[in-house]
Amino acid sequence: MRRNDRARNRVIFIARMTLIQRYLFRQISLPVLAACGSLVGIGLLSQSLDQLEVIVERGQSVWVMLKLTLLAVPQLFAVILPIGLFVGAIIALTRLQREQELTAAYASGMSRWQMIAPSARLAIAIALAALATNVVIQPWAQRASREQAFEIRTDLAALLVEEGRFVQGPNGLTVYVQQIEQNGLLKNLFIYVQEGDKVTTWDAAEARFGRVDGQPVLTMNQGSWQQYSSQGVLQQLSFDRWVFQLAPYVSNSERIRYKPADLWITQLFNPTPDLVRDTGPRGELLAEAHSRLSSPLYALTAMAMALAAIMGGAFSRTGYGMRIAKASAAFLLVRIFGYAIVAASAWNGWLNIFQYLLPLAATALALRLLFRALKPRRSSGWSPLAQLKARFA
Repeated sequence: MRRNDRARNRVIFIARMTLIQRYLFRQISLPVLAACGSLVGIGLLSQSLDQLEVIVERGQSVWVMLKLTLLAVPQLFAVILPIGLFVGAIIALTRLQREQELTAAYASGMSRWQMIAPSARLAIAIALAALATNVVIQPWAQRASREQAFEIRTDLAALLVEEGRFVQGPNGLTVYVQQIEQNGLLKNLFIYVQEGDKVTTWDAAEARFGRVDGQPVLTMNQGSWQQYSSQGVLQQLSFDRWVFQLAPYVSNSERIRYKPADLWITQLFNPTPDLVRDTGPRGELLAEAHSRLSSPLYALTAMAMALAAIMGGAFSRTGYGMRIAKASAAFLLVRIFGYAIVAASAWNGWLNIFQYLLPLAATALALRLLFRALKPRRSSGWSPLAQLKARFA
């Protein structure tokens, strides 16, 4: 019977510990998600302000601006996720400590590892999410953004057309459009082309850009054509539909040039000679590759420092401002040194190992401070229990 009672009590204890760990995980993860979401919102706002040029100067739609803004967010995750994790964990742990919920968890019989297990699982989950983003999502988003930017830069409608203004193009081409509708339809179009002493003009009620056999064209409707030669001969005709070839006025030499942030991880580790020539030195590519793999480790560093700041000392009713300030400064310095190592690794390949050692060493140091602080003091004369015994003796 006693053995059965012990087994039943052990099962009850494990279930209770699991329930408490789930509660701690929820209480910590919600502020972390809120902090990360807030930082993502700030990043979206910053990116959208940068992309306003797409609408103002390039004449693109709001959807294109929103697309470019969203595609730029994955690159910010390496910065956003560790900071959001640190801020959210500090907020959650401060509240749990202030309301003595952590003390109650200790009193229920939880060990130190059981106390930090929910935080560790959350940090590992965020680190894995950051790793997946760096390896898969970021290069895909960056390549899509680069291709969209190239399409905007080479967009004939943006290069040759501006509402209410005469736009001079290459090879003696001048285009005027009175109105540009949202669907891309051009109203009251005028084209002027001068080739030596010969001048040709077109005017049309409506026109639209398009492609025929892969070549860019401008299809004009309900207009007229005039040509004045050097001999003083004027030719004129009216048309219902005219396809104006734009190929002579478009340069086909431009191509998309990718940057190290746009490349896949396999391309960074094994770049081809053409890739090295177009994107940058091999050392810079290797530094980018190791940075993508090592930056998720800063999520573990952020959580370890947050735990050390709040749980790495005695309970304080006046708050933990000094501890939080020290932990914040330490995390900021570690992250700055990390960026400095990435920059230096582009020129000294052997420094890439420190991209991994720095966050791991900072995490180990924070955990050491946390566990050393949680060890019970051996002083018998000044412990709180000894003072209570002395008071009631």
